[in-house]
Amino acid sequence: MIRSLGGIIILTCLIKGETIMNRTLSIWNDLRPFSVGFDNLFDHFNNHLEYTVKQGTSYPPYNINKIDDLNYQIEMALAGFGKKDIEVKYADNQLTIKSVDSKDKKEKDTIHRGISKRQFSRSFTLAEDIKVNGAELKDGMLLIELEKIVPEEKQPRTIDIK
Repeated sequence: MIRSLGGIIILTCLIKGETIMNRTLSIWNDLRPFSVGFDNLFDHFNNHLEYTVKQGTSYPPYNINKIDDLNYQIEMALAGFGKKDIEVKYADNQLTIKSVDSKDKKEKDTIHRGISKRQFSRSFTLAEDIKVNGAELKDGMLLIELEKIVPEEKQPRTIDIK
């Protein structure tokens, strides 16, 4: 049986109703013969693609803005959330933004709830040369500032000819 999930092709071999092999052929497999040392990167993108297809949610909405060649900004719409309701963590090239359940808040006697304040978790994979400079919650928007750090050996330079 062949299934396709958002760019991922899954081949499943069945023998007498039992699955004996489940192999994922991704769009990255076409690039593997032409690259060296990118296996983990392709696997990482593949895992994210599978996660995104399975999750199927776009909450909370966000934008990724390129400010200039070295600076980026993630902006996330979080109406109704306060600073104490949000947790931003960075570890192992993963930037994770998630809601925190605050139990100390008094619940209002709400007649109609039209403003969604549901639980969420959103992760972004950052390149090794990206630094998180800070986060700010302003007017219902979470702004996370990112900067690309270019090491000295990768900066453009002129080679003298001898």
